[in-house]
Amino acid sequence: MSKSYAQYCPVAHALELVGERWALLVVRELLNGPKRYTDLASALPGIGTNILAGRLRDLEHAGVVQKRRLPPPAAAQVYELTPYGEELRGPLYALARWGAKSLGPPTAKDSLSPGWLVNAVRATCLGGDRVPRGEIELRVAEDVVHVRFEGADPVVEPGSSETADLVIETDPATLFCVASREQSITEAIRAGAVRITGKRGDAERFLSLLSFDERSRELEHV
Repeated sequence: MSKSYAQYCPVAHALELVGERWALLVVRELLNGPKRYTDLASALPGIGTNILAGRLRDLEHAGVVQKRRLPPPAAAQVYELTPYGEELRGPLYALARWGAKSLGPPTAKDSLSPGWLVNAVRATCLGGDRVPRGEIELRVAEDVVHVRFEGADPVVEPGSSETADLVIETDPATLFCVASREQSITEAIRAGAVRITGKRGDAERFLSLLSFDERSRELEHV
């Protein structure tokens, strides 16, 4: 467990719980569901096994993570977020949007963690009044998610969909530049960096919902 900041402050207390190095990245991985220890170690290259074990122990002690044994035939032990830990989803996605503003688009040398696209879309697509109908499949390099909207709220799941009404294909750098507004959707489509199977208007409407800046997205819907 991290040392106390000796301050009665909710920010200081939160950092005492999840502020140690790697702790929030462990939480990030568990946002997509329960994981075995080996799954976490594989998704976090560079973390030592002793560090991972320590972070999981600290997060358990803080009530953020819990262990559970899957029923047969799996019979494996997994780690998952507690309801208290699940409440970190919103703050963590907000932190991701904030960090993306000064991160810059990914290059061919950058390593993207498994399942990154699910979290990326969940963090940047907060829905709105003008959402496309039907189901959307988004393919970014080798990663695929499908999205549908329940009212104004997006539901993002990993993998492809046999019932998709719209398929959008692009690459990580283009997706970043569209969400950051460094490149317009029209320019990306015209350049062939975004390819569409289905209605172009729906594709443009969906991509316009992706943004690192929640305030600018709100202004777009005024």
